[in-house]
Amino acid sequence: MARIAVIGAGMGAMAAAARLAVAGHRVAVYERSRTYGGALGRFERDGFSFDTGPGLLPLPAVWRDLFVKTGKEPLESCVELVQVDPSSRHVFADGTEVSLPNASRAGVLTSLDASLGPAAGQRWGDFLVRARETWDRTRRPLLEEPLWPNWEVLAGREPYPAVPHKRLLRTRRAGTLAEIGAWELRDPRLAALLESHALAYGLDPRTAPANAAVLPYMEYAFGMWYVRGGGLRELARAVYERCLARRVEFRFGTEVTGIVEKDGRVAGVELAEGAVAEAEFVVAGVAPGVLDRLCGGSAVRGAGEVPPQPAGASRVTVLLALRGGRREGAAHRTVVHAPDREAELEALFGSAPGTAARPTVTVLRPDDPALVPDSGHEAVTLTSTVPAGSGTDAEDHAERLITVAERAIPDLRDRLLWHEVRTPADVAAATGAADGAIPVPALAGAGGRLMHPANSTRTTGLFTVGGWSHPGGGLPHAGMSGALVAGLVVEGPEFRGSQ
Repeated sequence: MARIAVIGAGMGAMAAAARLAVAGHRVAVYERSRTYGGALGRFERDGFSFDTGPGLLPLPAVWRDLFVKTGKEPLESCVELVQVDPSSRHVFADGTEVSLPNASRAGVLTSLDASLGPAAGQRWGDFLVRARETWDRTRRPLLEEPLWPNWEVLAGREPYPAVPHKRLLRTRRAGTLAEIGAWELRDPRLAALLESHALAYGLDPRTAPANAAVLPYMEYAFGMWYVRGGGLRELARAVYERCLARRVEFRFGTEVTGIVEKDGRVAGVELAEGAVAEAEFVVAGVAPGVLDRLCGGSAVRGAGEVPPQPAGASRVTVLLALRGGRREGAAHRTVVHAPDREAELEALFGSAPGTAARPTVTVLRPDDPALVPDSGHEAVTLTSTVPAGSGTDAEDHAERLITVAERAIPDLRDRLLWHEVRTPADVAAATGAADGAIPVPALAGAGGRLMHPANSTRTTGLFTVGGWSHPGGGLPHAGMSGALVAGLVVEGPEFRGSQ
């Protein structure tokens, strides 16, 4: 039985802590804030409650597996997990609208045909077949195994089976998500649908590799889920309580200021209060810059490893308290697409990031009585992608998001009681990530720039977990990183992932 110190109480860190405790280790979690959950925060005011991080859960099997492996109670006995249907409603720039059923390929294709024309469903269906092949090729090496020592093989290979595209005397194949939209989907509305999945993670579809097709595939294959009874913050609560049940110790309001190393191996962590907590293993669920500071500024990655991702994009979230109950039949999630794609992408990723442009906005309207003071009110969340460290005026950005959201909720302004804005600075304060950057899931190809550093480090006994480590950002990936780290600690470097 080893003593293990876990730095941070984010979702990946807690997933690792629960698994390690079940394996018989003494696990202590040190969290600088007063609560658990990392990005899965909650804001409460006047009887309203809002998720301040992700509002929907893809691929819940990752968290079901955690609960199966750490106790007798399944996930569904701890939270009320429900599929949202429709999975999403889309409002396009030309005024066209489409509602897409949850986890129903046939239903999605039928809806696209009805709203966008008879060729739309066929093109999207053919794309999903190729996306599934991409998922099958990359799922295990990118998500379920520790990062390969020869990771360059994944970095140099584009696994998406692009369709040959003839143009003049040349035959080309899509290498980016934007090229898939232009050459294979051949409809600006389908392209917007595809690209919205990349934008949600802060990826530029013009440079995101074609195998980012797995992002929409995950949604259409496995569905989108919500935790009724309080939102995704309740998932964080359930994982925290599972850790407590397995005798994981939590020390909140306790900042780790350094990692103690002796003879090339970790020996514990230094605490702000001046004490040293001895440990044979340290699991760091923190952003790369924080980890470097904890290690005294020295490099913790081995030679030849994937470098940490540069800061890319963040999010602005506007929380709306509305008078009047939620309209029956309203979609849980509506994506209102930007009227000018190029202007939006230039504002996010171009030479003058942050310039004013009407953005793509995701509108969440959960059907959940736990979020409102009574049935005569509604809690709505608006989200858009912004450059990391964006200095955009919070109220100005909130005004633009509310204006866009009126296309989804026409009487929005008449019903508005108050709103709260969360900016990249708030994300940075909650997660420790520089400029409030949001990590993206690991993707193959593109020279490895969208892969993440391995969970092991050059220091024996020091491991990293969470969105900034393999296999990257997103709630499913956080859970997977916890499983990988637990396997590496328990079984050693020969661990190759669950079979």
